[in-house]
Amino acid sequence: MATPMPEHPLPTAPEEDRTLSPHTGYTRAHWEATGDRLLAAALRYATPGHALIDLPGPPSQSGVRSDGLEGFARTFLLAAFRTAGASGKDPHGFLERYTAGVARGTRTPGRDDAESWPEIGHHGIQGQPMVESASVALALRLTTPWTWDTLPAADQDRVEQWLRGALRHTPAPNNWYLFPLTVAGFLESVGRGDAETRGAIDRALGLLDGWYQGQGWYSDGDGRSFDHYNGWALHFYPLLHAHLTGDRALLDRLGPRLREFLEGFALLFDANGAPIHHGRSLTYRFAAVTAVALGALTGETPLDPGVTRRILSGGLRHFVDRGAPTADGLLGLGWYGPHEATLQRYSGPGSPYWASKGFLSLLIPADDPVWTVTEGSAPVEGADRVLALPAPGLLVQTTGGDGLARLHNHGSYKLDSREPERAPGNPLYARLAYSTRTGPTGAANAADNHVALSARGLRSARVRIHPLGAGRDWLASWHRPVFPAGGPVFPSARIESLTLARGRFELRVHRTVGVPVGTPVHHSGWAVAVSPGAVPEVQEGSEVRLDGAEVTSQLVGLHGWETQCVVRAPQGTAYGAWALVPELTGVVGAGAEVESEGEGTVFVALASLTGEEGAAPLAGQVGVEVSGLVVAVRWGDGVRTVVDFGGGVGGAVGACGLSVTEESV
Repeated sequence: MATPMPEHPLPTAPEEDRTLSPHTGYTRAHWEATGDRLLAAALRYATPGHALIDLPGPPSQSGVRSDGLEGFARTFLLAAFRTAGASGKDPHGFLERYTAGVARGTRTPGRDDAESWPEIGHHGIQGQPMVESASVALALRLTTPWTWDTLPAADQDRVEQWLRGALRHTPAPNNWYLFPLTVAGFLESVGRGDAETRGAIDRALGLLDGWYQGQGWYSDGDGRSFDHYNGWALHFYPLLHAHLTGDRALLDRLGPRLREFLEGFALLFDANGAPIHHGRSLTYRFAAVTAVALGALTGETPLDPGVTRRILSGGLRHFVDRGAPTADGLLGLGWYGPHEATLQRYSGPGSPYWASKGFLSLLIPADDPVWTVTEGSAPVEGADRVLALPAPGLLVQTTGGDGLARLHNHGSYKLDSREPERAPGNPLYARLAYSTRTGPTGAANAADNHVALSARGLRSARVRIHPLGAGRDWLASWHRPVFPAGGPVFPSARIESLTLARGRFELRVHRTVGVPVGTPVHHSGWAVAVSPGAVPEVQEGSEVRLDGAEVTSQLVGLHGWETQCVVRAPQGTAYGAWALVPELTGVVGAGAEVESEGEGTVFVALASLTGEEGAAPLAGQVGVEVSGLVVAVRWGDGVRTVVDFGGGVGGAVGACGLSVTEESV
């Protein structure tokens, strides 16, 4: 473990201002103080020449030296936002140390000594330094007068030579192409541009256009990977480059995409400030607010200034109040505390400091209305809302009574077109739903928010998700059930799933197609973090209810489900070390007079996740009639919803003629 160098006491937070910020109490001064605290703590672990920051914790797959560069680069970006936002004022002398580190690290790259940075290689072959080169380049670009311009010409040449390694090696086939763009943008900004830098920029922007799917959402490379990288990478790097360059044409091209993205994304922050818990790299935490800050900085936002600050400060304070950073000022791996299932193999001790991107907010001038007007209500605190986003295949559901946001996934998965589907799938993408107050269970535990077949003692996984249909308040998709090694292969099988959101309720309809009659089917609801001794409630009438500290999870079978139970998840979630999951079980073809594997079997359930105390039972909230592949649901207010899977399975897989209609009766 790295040993910290003695330093001055960590900066303390200023007093809350509940007049200017009635919801969070945070002002711009709180952002500055938090940034100072993070930097002061991290710099205690710098090497003598300041070139590496060896933070405590288990190393990543890239090795200790790459991790040291990562710790340096990501905190350098934070120092850049902090000082550039203060017009170069640097009372703690942060930039002096980072400037020295840049010069020392690039003096003899690749050498096995105490200070030299690793050289930049191809993705998969010493590629992690390419990621960090973007943070170094962007930090230098933001602080050029106080860092780059103070370096001797020979040092500048060596820094340039190291950075150009990012332009001469192959990135991963996703957002990594934006790292060379960022490096090239810096080099051009200091008069060192050429055909190589222009080529890197044009290449990245061309790929970005190809990844754009609409409604403000980019896929992260080939496939349908939609997650927080959309905000903190795919919008962030190119649009900030356009802003810093003053490229009006590029701003006009990319800006409206960010504006449209924020219309939906702003709903994915809880009233308590938490971002949606979905997708990889969640250890970056309050980097989730980056796109909100970028919208305010560039003027490409649909949000009022007070609402912008509410989301920004709410996101920061949410984690500060829950122990990230820790008492010693460091950001550790995990969510609130350590949580192995939240991490990826590439995560190392310096990885959490991509949270620094959230401090982009400090580039918004201090006299901007974002900082000076009264803090507004969060978008989630308004009336109950359901927003369908067919482009990424995501359904947003919010309830103003508890300030909770939920994301139903019918289109996002982390797999490109060349990769095979393998069980158990990625819990951070494979689930049917995610929220701002719950996390998925680990891959080795019972899966929450999942539908699975059971065969040979094994359960199937949901890996590649294919959009099937969309409406105002619903989305549908299908997937091929994939079993772990030793399980069967059902060549023509698929499971079609529909989620319709209404208030706090989630109507979940599944149809099995091409599945052998008699095959067990399992459907689970929201996992709730509880104490190991908690006793779940299973009510008569098939409802399962789990009461946690902040949320209540409910699940009831309406059609096709025969039994209900609660299963344990001893690995817990990011919200607690132990969790329970409600589950329903049925059988394909059970109860049908005539069953055809081609036509399929329909299962219907009602789920709810709420933060309101004393939530009413789900049983009796809706009435359901099922006739073949037609599901008619009558809600308590008299509205009738009809889901018709069509019955026709000819043509392409998934072309089943699904329709959803609604009428008042």
